[in-house]
Amino acid sequence: MPTAEVFANIVLMLLCYAYVLLLILVSGKMDKHLPISKKTSRKFLHIMIGNLPFVIPFFTSAFFPALVAAPFILVTFLASPYSPSKSIGTRMKGLADITEEGHQLGLVFYTISYTCLALIFASKPYVIAAGILPMAYGDAAASMVGERYGRAKYRLVAKKSLEGSAAMFLVSLAGLTAGLAFFSLFYPFSVIDKFSAALAAVTVAAVVEGFSPMGFDNLTVPAFAVLTFVLYGGV
Repeated sequence: MPTAEVFANIVLMLLCYAYVLLLILVSGKMDKHLPISKKTSRKFLHIMIGNLPFVIPFFTSAFFPALVAAPFILVTFLASPYSPSKSIGTRMKGLADITEEGHQLGLVFYTISYTCLALIFASKPYVIAAGILPMAYGDAAASMVGERYGRAKYRLVAKKSLEGSAAMFLVSLAGLTAGLAFFSLFYPFSVIDKFSAALAAVTVAAVVEGFSPMGFDNLTVPAFAVLTFVLYGGV
């Protein structure tokens, strides 16, 4: 790979790091300056990090996209209640507070999911989007709608609501469809080509989210959504 191309990829990767760090900084202070809870701050971070697959087409090497999230596996773990160093958690108080408020290892699982998918499907980022967008947008919608409007409760493993599950399905489908429209600008397919695979993926994602213990959906939703997308011809 020419030196100029390597340099361009590194610059883009550093910009992604800056984006994620800015999100962590902003989300860690949102509840202090806006009338929102730490949970809402966590959902903001959750959603906005989910936009990272949209940057992948601009990388010219499949090696770099996986490096975008990989360092944050360690960062989010050190900021979690399970960190072996409480002093590091204190230095990263904003992220630590969001992690504590949420599902403790949820952000760690999130970064693991993104890194693994990027390692496998960096050359086809629309496949990564099939797992990340339902987790980022759909799961956040399920949580917010379920908490505010959930009346028809059910419990498979964790307590959920039909309203939240329906919101996850609809928002995931809308988000993934829009994402596929974006990726179709860079790759030789149309949204219609991938729609049945997308529909199957978000249906499975909504069902899996209903079965998943809190926090673990950041692992199970992307894995099963991508597997379904691939099996239904999404690659």
